[in-house]
Amino acid sequence: MALSRAQSAAFEKARAPGAGGQAVSLSDSAVRALVAITARDLGLTSLAGLNTMDDREFYEIAPQDILLEGEASGLDAYETLLRIGPLDTDTYFLSLAALHRARLKFANIFCLQATPSLEQVGPRGLLQYGGLSAEALGSLLILRKWMYDIDNRAAQETGYLFEPVMAGAIGGSPIPAGSSPVQRGGTGRGRQVDCLRGTKAYEIKIRVTIAASGQGRWGEELSFPADCEASGFTPILLVLDGTENPKLAELAETFIRHGGHAHIGEDAWAHLEAEAGPTMSVFIEKYIRDPFDDLLKHTPTDIPELRLRLRSDNIHLQIGTETLNVNRSGTTTPSTGP
Repeated sequence: MALSRAQSAAFEKARAPGAGGQAVSLSDSAVRALVAITARDLGLTSLAGLNTMDDREFYEIAPQDILLEGEASGLDAYETLLRIGPLDTDTYFLSLAALHRARLKFANIFCLQATPSLEQVGPRGLLQYGGLSAEALGSLLILRKWMYDIDNRAAQETGYLFEPVMAGAIGGSPIPAGSSPVQRGGTGRGRQVDCLRGTKAYEIKIRVTIAASGQGRWGEELSFPADCEASGFTPILLVLDGTENPKLAELAETFIRHGGHAHIGEDAWAHLEAEAGPTMSVFIEKYIRDPFDDLLKHTPTDIPELRLRLRSDNIHLQIGTETLNVNRSGTTTPSTGP
C-alpha cells in the first residue's frame, strides 16, 4: 500500500531531526525498531523483512540502542505496518517516533550542555559568601546553575513533545497563531491552540500551579475561552494533574462560563482515553500515564544521597546506589551499583 502524500510528509517529518543543534534524525534501523515495537504493542504479527525484537519494552532500552536490522527499508516497514494495522496505527507510530526523537535529543543535551562560568553566576554568591570557602561556594554555584539549565531544557523539550502527541491522540492538530481560526479579542489576529478538533478548541496542561504568573501571561490564559466562544468554538480545558489550587479553580470556572468544559485529574485522563479511541488509548496508557503513575507511586519520602561530579569530558551522577555516567562527547550510560 503506497502512502498518501499526507502520510509520506508526516513520515518524513517524523524521521527529520527538527530544530536545535542537539536534534537527531532517525535511521532506517531506528525506524525498523519503532515499527516492530508498534506492531508488538498493537498485537500484530511479525513483519516480513525485519529481524525479531527482543522482549524488552521501549523504556527498558537506552534510546541510542533502539535499533533493528532487517532487509526492509524503514519506509517499506512503515508501509507494511499501516497495511496490517488498525485505525490510527500511523498516529501511534508517529507519536512513538516523536517520543523517541525527544529522548535521543535530551541524551545529547545532557552530554553537550555547557558548564557555566563563575562570571555568569558569581554575583549570586554574595547571598552565601562567607558561609563556605570561596572555592566550595564557587563549585556550588556552578553545579547549581548547570542542573538548573538541564532542568529548564527538560521542561522545554517536554512541552515541544507533549502537546502534539496529546493533540494527535485526541484526533486533532495543534494550530499556530498565524493560521488559527480562533481570533484574539476582536483584533482579527489568530491565537495559538494546543489542539483543534472540529469546533472544539483544547487547552492542554500537565498542571496548573498556584505560583503567580506575570499578569500579562495569566490574562492570556483567562482570555482563551472567551476568544474561543466569540470565534464559534467550544473551549475545553484538559489538566492531567488534579491538585487543587485557586488558579486552577479560576481557570476551570472561566472555561465553563464561556460555554466550555474543564476536565481535571482523573476526569482528564478518562476524557483523553475516550477521545483517543482503542488504538491511541493504548499509547496514552503505556507511554504517558503508566510512567507518570509509576513516578508518583515512588515519590521519595527521604531523598537519598546525591553525588555529582562535573568534568569537561565526563559527568558522574550517583543517587543512592544507582549511577549515571555521561560521556560529554558520547551518550548516557545508566547502571546500578555502588
